[in-house]
Amino acid sequence: MPDTVRAPDGTPVNAVRGFLDIITRLVTTYRPTHLVACWDDDWRPQWRVDLIPTYKTHRVAEVTAVGPDIEVVPDPLEVQVPIIRRTLETLGIPIVGAAEHEADDVIGTLATRATLPVDIITGDRDLFQLVDDASDVRVIYTARGMSNLEIVTDATVVAKYGVLPTQYADFATLRGDSSDGLPGVAGIGEKTAATLLTAHGDLAGIIAAAEAGAGMSAGIQSKILAGLPYLAVAPTVVEVVKGLDLPGTESRLRALDDARRADAASLAEQWALGTAMTRIVDALDAAGAR
Repeated sequence: MPDTVRAPDGTPVNAVRGFLDIITRLVTTYRPTHLVACWDDDWRPQWRVDLIPTYKTHRVAEVTAVGPDIEVVPDPLEVQVPIIRRTLETLGIPIVGAAEHEADDVIGTLATRATLPVDIITGDRDLFQLVDDASDVRVIYTARGMSNLEIVTDATVVAKYGVLPTQYADFATLRGDSSDGLPGVAGIGEKTAATLLTAHGDLAGIIAAAEAGAGMSAGIQSKILAGLPYLAVAPTVVEVVKGLDLPGTESRLRALDDARRADAASLAEQWALGTAMTRIVDALDAAGAR
């Protein structure tokens, strides 16, 4: 939504309204019984940066000195984050984060320990590593927009990349990912990475074959051997953490009680959330009645 969508005090609320509409669409379409908003308590954990210094480097804003006469204009998304948190809390949708970890790690932990079917809502293909038909974990992939959602299962990952979801983290390690500042192994692209994983099963098998000089061309062998320092640390960065100690969370969707309904109406008036709030309240009411 355009950032011309603003509250009465001039604060942009386009992201708030858009986010509420996204949740409404997901709840209405996929009819979940539980919902959790997973949070980046640390979007670029130092322990990942220590292993690969380029990790997300390009996303770090350059800090420059600002003179006393220069007005600093708040980022239009950043100023909406507290409103989003307040709105989620009012609606009874739990926010779960973990110190020194990204939202992906929270998602990985919750999805792995869940006893119910899980839909992971993300535009980040790194989370394809969590897809697991046997455990009924799938990804609802949002990268192409909410009007073109894609359900990602085991077969989807195989069709897209030629590897199983269990191999995806190794695949991403080999291929690299410029959006995350991961260099990959020089000279190893998607097709070669998939071929190597098909032949050798996993990263450990590929390294063993390269060190033994068997099962791959001399050129590929030299690239793998040259990349060993990177391969020694990259899997820890790429693999989603699945064993975080997270607090117990009441995530079942419920209709809003009178107090929450009044708070939601007050927020909607304060921040000009209008029908976006009305729609999500109606969607949560319908979900809670199921």
